[in-house]
Amino acid sequence: MSPLGDAEIAAEVARAPGWRRSGKAIERTYRFVDFKEAMIFVNRVAWLAERANHHPDVTIRYNEVTLSVWTHSEGGLTPKDFSLARSIDGP
Repeated sequence: MSPLGDAEIAAEVARAPGWRRSGKAIERTYRFVDFKEAMIFVNRVAWLAERANHHPDVTIRYNEVTLSVWTHSEGGLTPKDFSLARSIDGP
């Protein structure tokens, strides 16, 4: 899977509310009531990532979780990244 071009990335980011481009990745920060709720979310993300065989970088600061997603093997963003982002944000 080849990395997306800038125009393709901009179009995908526009269809991914809350996500922003950050260098060669897309990122989103989620805020929760407390640490427990943040960890429940992180565990759900881990399950989705394992199922997709595509793993985000995760930063946890008490009730705040930041996810950074990019296709390391391709050195940039691919459709796989936006698919995972939609899965994370889905029902």
